[in-house]
Amino acid sequence: MGWLQTTYTARFNARHRRQGHLFQGRFKAQLVDADEYARWLVEYVHLNPVRPRQRGRSIPPERAEELRHYPWSSHGDYAGLRRSPPSWLCLDWLAYWGRSLRAAQAEYRQAIARAFGQPVRNPWDRLQRGLVLGGERLYDKVRRLIDEKGGPEEVRWSATEDAAQIRERVHELMAGETDDRIKIWARVSLGGERGVDVARECGYRDGSGVRQVVKRLEIAAHSNRSLHDRLEQLRELSRVKR
Repeated sequence: MGWLQTTYTARFNARHRRQGHLFQGRFKAQLVDADEYARWLVEYVHLNPVRPRQRGRSIPPERAEELRHYPWSSHGDYAGLRRSPPSWLCLDWLAYWGRSLRAAQAEYRQAIARAFGQPVRNPWDRLQRGLVLGGERLYDKVRRLIDEKGGPEEVRWSATEDAAQIRERVHELMAGETDDRIKIWARVSLGGERGVDVARECGYRDGSGVRQVVKRLEIAAHSNRSLHDRLEQLRELSRVKR
């Protein structure tokens, strides 16, 4: 996937005489407990084109028709809206909605319809230590296999786990914080969250607004001793101790 993103971006930019990123972010991969989360995850991904940018808001019912005609998604194939899916598209996941193709597509359409008019739960909120979308049983199994293997792979996964622990710690520290600037700074500078993700949740148009908040707060801390001490205290409290 990394090769595909890099190669396609380079060729697309050359063809259209443009520069910069083409995709929103790096490719990420997590282990998913299929039986418990697969259906939920497919619905969540298919709702991406119409879900509000600001997290926690309901999907407007009037956007249902927009999703129905959205071409850059497998939603139409899952819902049975297209006559012939691409030959490379696997629809085996439809089995989570019904035993037969027609029954599964009908149940899938109803499930998507129920999502409009209400907020969509983010499955990644239940991601354990940045590694596993599933229960404790799967997480313990993965952790044990990684520890037994050792080597570079274990180091990489441990770093991912540490980063997730820091994010969790930052969210705990910010639970009682009243200064929105400090909340944004902590999530980005300490928790390593992407500016674009924080922007969506906090009502900014894009990540540049979040970066400006972080930059201005750090500049203000140079001349404000109490603010400086507060940020340093948060840095220390957020560290993962092994």
